[in-house]
Amino acid sequence: MPIYAIEDLIPVIKSNSYVHPSAEIIGDVIIEEHCYIGPNAVLRGDFGPIYIGHHSNIQDNCVIHSFPNQAAILEPFSHIGHGAILHGCTIEENALVGINAVIMDEAVIGAESIVAASSFVAAKFTCPPRSLVMGTPAKVTKTLSDKEVKWKTSGTQEYVNLAERSLHTMRLIEPLTEVQTERPHFDVSAHQLKHKY
Repeated sequence: MPIYAIEDLIPVIKSNSYVHPSAEIIGDVIIEEHCYIGPNAVLRGDFGPIYIGHHSNIQDNCVIHSFPNQAAILEPFSHIGHGAILHGCTIEENALVGINAVIMDEAVIGAESIVAASSFVAAKFTCPPRSLVMGTPAKVTKTLSDKEVKWKTSGTQEYVNLAERSLHTMRLIEPLTEVQTERPHFDVSAHQLKHKY
């Protein structure tokens, strides 16, 4: 994985977190325990610091950055969906940012909130805990139920499990040229997923 220092700013990645080899981690970035950083994610701490709290996930093609002297902070159990862009914002504990959402500078997403896919959260926006945030520009549309927060929490746990699986089993190999006679399949029940393929 490309890990870069800039000046004296050296990334810190706790040993039980997984960072995909194609992700790029630059400068003043701290990734705490049990995190998953997906393929092609870019965490660029060359202006302001980036902090990723424990048990968080940043999925494929996400970008995290800040203006000078401004931090991007993801509190523990943050869940950042594919292609999201976070710029100098704060994601409070156990919140979810949906696929392709954009969160701008000094915005604060309250704990246990969900930002809907493709939403645009304007600079300095703040929402209370357990908010559903959606739209362009994004607005609070309702307060989340216990069931909705539980759904989010279980999804984040799947990425904690994926970090562990990836640390122990992911490897670079050559593809097969034929399908095996008894091809293995992902064991959904073993990983407590609710989806069927």
